[in-house]
Amino acid sequence: MWMQLVVVGFGLVAASLAAPGVALAQAEPRTSDDAESIPWLRRVAQEGDAQAQDILGWRYATGRGVPRDDAEAATWYRRAAAQGLARAQYSLGWMYLEGSGVARDASEAAAWFRRAAEQDDDGAQFVLATLYEDGLGVVTDHSEAAVWYRRAAELGHVRAQSRLAFAYTHGRGVPQDPVQAFHWNRRAADQGDADAQTRVAGAYATGRGVTRDHSEAVAWARRAAEQDVEAAQFFLGTAHENGQGVPQDHAEAATWYRRAAVQGHAAAQSALGSLYGRGMGVPQDYVQAHMWFNLAAAQGHERAREARDLIAQHRMTRDQIANAQRLAREWLEGQISQREPR
Repeated sequence: MWMQLVVVGFGLVAASLAAPGVALAQAEPRTSDDAESIPWLRRVAQEGDAQAQDILGWRYATGRGVPRDDAEAATWYRRAAAQGLARAQYSLGWMYLEGSGVARDASEAAAWFRRAAEQDDDGAQFVLATLYEDGLGVVTDHSEAAVWYRRAAELGHVRAQSRLAFAYTHGRGVPQDPVQAFHWNRRAADQGDADAQTRVAGAYATGRGVTRDHSEAVAWARRAAEQDVEAAQFFLGTAHENGQGVPQDHAEAATWYRRAAVQGHAAAQSALGSLYGRGMGVPQDYVQAHMWFNLAAAQGHERAREARDLIAQHRMTRDQIANAQRLAREWLEGQISQREPR
């Protein structure tokens, strides 16, 4: 995991080096052979260039041009971190947090994240905030977590913006403030965060923290729904079914309910079953209605259970019921097989 968070493009790093780093950038272009460049890179790192030390640490951490060696990566990250390079401090923090190349030590991890965070490394600020929130390597302190979430959020860190919005929504480390919650959700939503887009849609729909506007709610829900957020897809289905923020359109409602239903959203499954039972937006089909009601009921959706039993009692033959039950079983088996490792 930590490698995904700390990997940096070598060409970009090399291009920013000062002497002797300038020579490093010239000698090791992006198209160079990684293995052939290692001896020269090591020499520059041994001469004390922090950028080269950081790059060499990354090479060992990722196995680029050298056999992967987390302990060696930690050694070079430490040398660069000791010189104050924030990126290396951040990387070393992750190594301590996950026990990669060093003994796992959450307190030591927090100390390195703090050094990078104090240099306005937004990634380190975000991780440090989560450590305070979870009490990992530091004493749990939601107020301190909010401080670091805010610093990262102000630098544009989308996950920090989302977490700060959560803090304001629930009064966690900051006073509860729906206006501030909306502000930070909107900042994250503007950067494409699908969950934040869903929350912005909900805020516009309810008027919490912002003036109620169903058209805006639908627009933001659509952005999230197109990223396959099932809650947003269900929201769009409901909006189209009821004509809130969009013209009433049961066929469009069925489309969005189905997209959420196939992801396992119980309320969407129940709503899709209802459309099939009434023949609204889809051909009336009691077998399909029973199947979707049954799938929702299996997740504990009480109204779907009641609707399933009513439609079975008053609208369906035994053969239709058996067919609907078979379809539900096959659907569930298909979902299970997709989740099984191959």
